[in-house]
Amino acid sequence: MNLRFSLLPEDGGESDRRNFSCGAPELDTYLHRQAGQDVARGFATVVLARAIDEPAVIVGYYAFSAASVPIVSLPVEISGKMPRYRNVPAILLGRLAVALSMRSRRIGSLLLFDALKRACVSEIAWAIFMVEAKNERAAAFYEKFGFLRFHQAAHSLWVTRKQAESLIRA
Repeated sequence: MNLRFSLLPEDGGESDRRNFSCGAPELDTYLHRQAGQDVARGFATVVLARAIDEPAVIVGYYAFSAASVPIVSLPVEISGKMPRYRNVPAILLGRLAVALSMRSRRIGSLLLFDALKRACVSEIAWAIFMVEAKNERAAAFYEKFGFLRFHQAAHSLWVTRKQAESLIRA
């Protein structure tokens, strides 16, 4: 499926957001009520995906922002190669949702790869790309792409920038 990705303030179709349903009330409510405020206040970047042949319908979205990871939460083989700062700069993919009507069409993968691509071309420095999975099924989705779990938070997963760059080149 060919998708068009647009940033929320550039998108314009606020009423279309109210029609989005992924089956998870907290993800639907975020897009319906909170996403615009988060973008306006500089808390998140929200990207909407629409099918090119059906531009009025949102098929998915994700929200990401700058974050940091305590260096002690990373494995020694990774943290040992980094400067000895207390926190490592990161990108947080806090939400990713696919419309119920679009399940099993690899939309989630396309959303993830768009987020990785945007992060990798950003001028903001970061070393870790992390995700907050909603549940075990979502965590397993990210693991398919090589994301590792933080030991202290089973639904928080991560990859290094180098791994993210490899993923988008593949």
